[in-house]
Amino acid sequence: MTIYFDHNATTPVDPAVVEAMLPYFTRLFGNPSSVHGFGREARQAVDHARQQLADLLSVHATQVIFTSGGTEANNLAIEGVSGNGALLVSAIEHPSVLLPAKKMAGAGKRLLIAAVDALGQIDFERLEQMLAAEDVDLVSVMLANNETGVVQDLPRIAVLAKRYGALLHSDVAQAIGRIEVDFAALGVDMMTLSGQKINGPKGIGALIVDRRVDIQPLLLGGGQEGGLRAGTENVAAIVGLGVAAELAGQRQPERQQTLTALRLYLESALRQLPAVTIFAEAAERLPNTTYLAVAGIDGETLAMSLAENGCALASGSACASGGRAPSHVLQAMGIAPELAVCALRISLGDSNREQDIDYFIATLRAQIDALMPSDWLAVSC
Repeated sequence: MTIYFDHNATTPVDPAVVEAMLPYFTRLFGNPSSVHGFGREARQAVDHARQQLADLLSVHATQVIFTSGGTEANNLAIEGVSGNGALLVSAIEHPSVLLPAKKMAGAGKRLLIAAVDALGQIDFERLEQMLAAEDVDLVSVMLANNETGVVQDLPRIAVLAKRYGALLHSDVAQAIGRIEVDFAALGVDMMTLSGQKINGPKGIGALIVDRRVDIQPLLLGGGQEGGLRAGTENVAAIVGLGVAAELAGQRQPERQQTLTALRLYLESALRQLPAVTIFAEAAERLPNTTYLAVAGIDGETLAMSLAENGCALASGSACASGGRAPSHVLQAMGIAPELAVCALRISLGDSNREQDIDYFIATLRAQIDALMPSDWLAVSC
């Protein structure tokens, strides 16, 4: 049996979510745009799920735009805001923010990159300088980083954005269900989330948009989702997302407490191992995320060795796996490339227990002994 430590990549679908989805693959198969009974049943299911998501985030149901996932929602937010001003994104954003931002820059949009400090937190002095120096249409800063787990002071960023007339978008996909997320309290104008991060199905997400924001669609067609996301709704997935959102809200306080205790238990044990660095250790982080490196051992190699011994986790972010380049997040934090390539991410979830941590630590220690160069081991000990 393999222990799963990769919940930031995706989470298992909750049985209650599966149960709620099943009728919409068979008996309740109608198109929500149809006027007959089959269509009306499907429309009611979509509307109910929209309200469940709205309740989780304390927004009005009309603010919820269903998408095919977090990637599409991020692209819609970045490319959908018109204006002649600049686009400002943080250096540690997910590729689904950074790449459309670079695409916009290639089309002539002025692109500004907000720096972070050694803990992966926004450099507020530099951020305000950029906002003061240029007309900025949109700022995009994720609430919690998918690699380090570092949580940004989004309300403070919102104050600065509004002071200089910019809209604020945030990818909150990793934060929902793990820490409290409230649209109004964070001060954002748009917010991205993903079903697969909250024990919902893959291939479904949403962009939450303040009703005062003028946003243009990426997809044109039948006018679904208030004209902002054309295409027949994926009713089963939307229903699953709605149930997952409701469960996430119910479970968040206890989950946050449980995962924080488990992460602290893990990190206490990690500090006893040779040559281990825990990135952003002093920053406020998600309760479930530990990003580390064992100096001298390539992260991809170590992750594969751990997988062969029953521990499933990620080297760097899952969306960047397969490449040998250091994490762009760690590079932005000023981490030396030779240490950054050793990065390993552990992201805990509901299934994990202390005995899983004990097994992981014992396995990691054995892999360090087997893989670490002898000169490193001598220095570390």
